[in-house]
Amino acid sequence: MNHAAPMNLVFMLEEESAKHVIESLLPLILSGFPSVNCLCIPHQGKSDLQRSIPIKLKAWRKPETFFVILHDQDSHDCRKLKQELQKICAEQNKHSPLIRIACRELEAWYFGDLDAVKRAFPNFEMVKYRNKAKYRNSDNIICPSAELQRIIKGFHKSIAAKKVPQYMDINNNSSRSFTHMVTGVQKLVRQNLKTPKL
Repeated sequence: MNHAAPMNLVFMLEEESAKHVIESLLPLILSGFPSVNCLCIPHQGKSDLQRSIPIKLKAWRKPETFFVILHDQDSHDCRKLKQELQKICAEQNKHSPLIRIACRELEAWYFGDLDAVKRAFPNFEMVKYRNKAKYRNSDNIICPSAELQRIIKGFHKSIAAKKVPQYMDINNNSSRSFTHMVTGVQKLVRQNLKTPKL
């Protein structure tokens, strides 16, 4: 029996904190897919990421490589933002990356799994916030990172990015954008991973 041909996933991310989050989650997301090599490339914010997309897509030569672009929504219209990113990608013709928008910031994913936040920050008084209407739909929180900083002593984006994801349950998160990211990556791998020949 031959082994499956290796598949390469390249994640293009806004910042270093996103790199820590995705790298922590990938072993869970790709459990059962041993023939996938992953590379996470952080950028210096949205403008740097958007400038980098056409350059990377045009220059990449490694075969069996698929791209995943993760971009915060912030104040943008989600559909329009995704269309803009799709247009940037389409100009290269060679690749059709998976585009995922974190609503409104990647930190909304933490609100989707407050148990993980509690484990990462034991001083967090989770019971005071778990059932508040304001936090029930994590993707609707205007500025999740600022909100977490307000309610958790010692919270910082870079610290949280290294601590929270190691406790997250990828199958139990109330953030729809988180679930779409997980299922999107898994579907991409299933559709493109070459199966071994018997």
